[in-house]
Amino acid sequence: MTAKDTFKSIDELAQALEGVGYFAERRLITAVFLSLKLERPLLLEGEPGVGKTELAKALAKVLGRPLIRLQCYDGMEQREALYEWNHAAQLLHMRAAASDSGALGHDMERELYQQRFLVKRPLLQALQTPAPGALLLIDEVDRADEPFEAFLLEYLGEYQVSIPELGTIQADVAPVTLLTSNRTRDLNDAVKRRCLYQWMDYPDRERELAVVRSQVPEASAQLTEQVAEFVGRLRSQPFASAFQRAPGIAESVEWAKALVALDTLTLDPEVVQDTVGILFKQREDIAAITPLLNDLLAPAPPAI
Repeated sequence: MTAKDTFKSIDELAQALEGVGYFAERRLITAVFLSLKLERPLLLEGEPGVGKTELAKALAKVLGRPLIRLQCYDGMEQREALYEWNHAAQLLHMRAAASDSGALGHDMERELYQQRFLVKRPLLQALQTPAPGALLLIDEVDRADEPFEAFLLEYLGEYQVSIPELGTIQADVAPVTLLTSNRTRDLNDAVKRRCLYQWMDYPDRERELAVVRSQVPEASAQLTEQVAEFVGRLRSQPFASAFQRAPGIAESVEWAKALVALDTLTLDPEVVQDTVGILFKQREDIAAITPLLNDLLAPAPPAI
């Protein structure tokens, strides 16, 4: 069964993702569904911690595909993403062949550049994964440089790569491909044109509550509701303007786990101050939260 006919509807895909603990809005599910149907890469942009990488992990589970992850960083080279030759094995082979026949002669290049001497990196692994194929996550592509983006174009456009010694290698089964970006810089238009696109924002309260309940089932209903309410307020105005970066859903889940570990029954200023380092990673943000605690912990006004 191929990715194109795994899910017959958006609702079926949404239910499958919820079954593995990933709760997403319909617009995001629609983008994923179309990416599968059209066999196109999907570029996900958004703030850190909104669930981009987790979506790839959840999708790999429901598709039954191995997850292959290419973590991008500044200065990444093509060989780290695609392939490199096992020079030590090539040298041993060359010596053994030379001792047997006296010389490799004109067959030297053919002898040395064989698939068995090829060290496969994530892109090549994804292209050569047998059915049902792989899910390739190109994570934080905005951390790589522009030449690396140009290198990705052949893969993103045609699911193939060119290796000088072996020629063109094309996928028998198109890998499901997700790219993530934290928008630290703008990506090249050529990359964007080859992908479907979706901006991922922070979840609303109900979706965040569902995620925390799913990921931290040992937390009480009262505590999970307080966590979702508190983090939601941190992201809303006027509180959000006091911080350099609002906590993402990953921080909400981690905070809930920490509160459970401390046997916390209900939030209060003391426990928030003791654990605020889970929500924020900047000294200035940690200092900024103290004068806001009473307002952040105030009961929500009754719905009208």
